[in-house]
Amino acid sequence: MEGMEVNPDFWRSKRVFLTGHTGFKGGWLSLWLQSMGAEVHGYALNPPTEINLFTEANVNEGMASSVIADIRDADALHRAMQAARPEIVFHLAAQPLVRYSYAQPAETYAVNVMGTVHLLEAVRATPSVKAVVNVTTDKCYENREWVWGYRENEPMGGADPYSSSKGCAELVTSAYRRSFLEREGIALASARAGNVIGGGDWAADRLIPDFLRAMDAGETLNIRSPQSTRPWQHVLEPLSGYLLLAQKLYEDSGYAEGWNFGPGDDDARPVQWIVEQLAEMRSGINWQCDQAPQPHEAHYLKLDSSKAHDRLGWQSRWRLRTALQQTLAWHEAWRKAEDMRSVTLAQITGYQSLRRND
Repeated sequence: MEGMEVNPDFWRSKRVFLTGHTGFKGGWLSLWLQSMGAEVHGYALNPPTEINLFTEANVNEGMASSVIADIRDADALHRAMQAARPEIVFHLAAQPLVRYSYAQPAETYAVNVMGTVHLLEAVRATPSVKAVVNVTTDKCYENREWVWGYRENEPMGGADPYSSSKGCAELVTSAYRRSFLEREGIALASARAGNVIGGGDWAADRLIPDFLRAMDAGETLNIRSPQSTRPWQHVLEPLSGYLLLAQKLYEDSGYAEGWNFGPGDDDARPVQWIVEQLAEMRSGINWQCDQAPQPHEAHYLKLDSSKAHDRLGWQSRWRLRTALQQTLAWHEAWRKAEDMRSVTLAQITGYQSLRRND
């Protein structure tokens, strides 16, 4: 299929409801939508960290509305969506951390499973909605430590509460699609991405933020599971997939199913490789392996994105080294107190202007 593009003309003046807009991925998506002239309505908790993309890049500046509330509050969510009257919904609000899910499993299931139920119930009560993209994760699959990528028809699962909750959210999505939304004329799809990186992520227990914190503080970086392999990709890669998918869903309910948006096989790399690359780009950082016992996390994980390539024409544009360089460049600009809204929008523009796989 000839490659599709994210189409600014399509998004101009579209009313979009975005949960999780104060988070890392949600902040980048909100700015991308704003740059194309969409009317963006956000619903989320306050930013998850003291320093965060939402504040540093002034994401709120171009939003039509920003409701600070909990996805577990069904009534508040219902009111916010009714007020926004969206045509397209992106659901990104989540408890996104594996290690936190071991400490707070009930909260993780309440947010990721019942939060999805509340979102879809609000969609059912909002006649303006035509398309919904529910963002889950690559970890929703039952991980068998295969060396090949998981395809969209593989079983859902998860050994840890986070992964399991996202597998459950996928099952909820499938059930609501077949039980309600198909016959109500609402196209609902789910999207599964790899390990996203990029400027503006200060989350705990994530490799790149941990590296940047250690670099800024002049401390030694402790890394867990150095040989664990993950499908690393810049945050703009899956976001371009979500936008393309929403464009198709808006016109054709035949795309209402699950989709993978992962990097190429060459960019599924071990943790240690990532650290070595970053240390090469920013000399002077020291790192060591954390010898303390760690909770279970999958050792090997890859996505097969053939369906998105063939049916959506979606392809990645930035290889992993470029993604790492762009992440470091964003962070350096932040350290220099530059206008981070402008820096972030410039990276989005640069990404869009490239040919695929540059």
